[in-house]
Amino acid sequence: MTTQSQFIEKIQQSLCPPGNGVFTVNTAKERKAALHQALYGQTDNIEQLWNESLTQLSSSSKAVILGIASDCGGGILRGANWGPLFVRSTLLQQFNTLNAFDMGDVRVIPHLLHDKYLNDPTISNCRKALYQDANSELAVSPLTITEDVLHDFYALYPEKGIFGIGGDHSISYPLTKTYLQAKKAQGKRAAIIHFDAHTDLLVERLGIDLCFGSWCTHILDDLHEPNHLIQIGIRSSGKPKEHWESTFGVKQHWAHEIREHGVAPVITSILTQLKEQAIDELYVSFDIDALDDAFASATGTPEPDGLTPDEAMEILTSLAAQYPITGADMMEIAPFTDSSGKGAESAKTTLKAGADISAFLIEQMNK
Repeated sequence: MTTQSQFIEKIQQSLCPPGNGVFTVNTAKERKAALHQALYGQTDNIEQLWNESLTQLSSSSKAVILGIASDCGGGILRGANWGPLFVRSTLLQQFNTLNAFDMGDVRVIPHLLHDKYLNDPTISNCRKALYQDANSELAVSPLTITEDVLHDFYALYPEKGIFGIGGDHSISYPLTKTYLQAKKAQGKRAAIIHFDAHTDLLVERLGIDLCFGSWCTHILDDLHEPNHLIQIGIRSSGKPKEHWESTFGVKQHWAHEIREHGVAPVITSILTQLKEQAIDELYVSFDIDALDDAFASATGTPEPDGLTPDEAMEILTSLAAQYPITGADMMEIAPFTDSSGKGAESAKTTLKAGADISAFLIEQMNK
């Protein structure tokens, strides 16, 4: 069993201060400085201040923020690695009384995804780069680091939950896997509420089994039943709903059903299912492209005919009124990516929608 002091030492090595997960010299320098000023009251000696803040983790809020600034497991359009910095900044600007402890960012080598894809010499070199110790036993890839850190986190702080900020959606693999395993160990039945335009139920993509399009497939064994993965907003798929539900056993509510019948029947269906299956707690994984591209175009795969922010919030509010939300994430916000032609306005609109939903989820996690 890892002790609290050992865990703090591990995250001081495996993580870095909030907003620093992307290693750059000048890009978004002012944004990082503003974030550090808001969090620590200054812009100097941030590493020291962050290290000191970690000693307060045990007595902090139930909601704990973790940034994973990785988009190595994403698609063609990159840029979601800036999500953790920009979402945090927007939350601090628009919800400055929000209660959440910020544990920092995973230290991301941008070329890496998971340690299992690396040979021993590469792992040794990366350990030397990250930890100045080629013989360290710590992980080096963002998915592996996240899983390693969160296994210890849930063992030490079972009453707390992680709000993960990505990053591409592959990051939800370690976030949800560790959450589900922890809940099983606690004797609780948890469901994953997954908002997305895409099913993310590939077995692999171009030979890689862990990526933004396949992470859901690889957490099914950690659920009590496959249909405890409930997907909302699906509309971009090469195969019909019946294929996904019959092949994987999941439950889906496609965007066109909401367009045709409204939100209420979907809410009723989900609540009925959760009650029948004796679900205790919920984890919400929110891919921003679940929203229509009129509201969320600053993302790698924007899609039309999606949910409005009001519809998403109506669903979340109804679920939260009946079930505790004890874990969540916000994924795929790419502030520098613009497919709409609206420029900076695209990022502003997307970040507002993402921050509104994130703030609600964090508030629920603190209850």
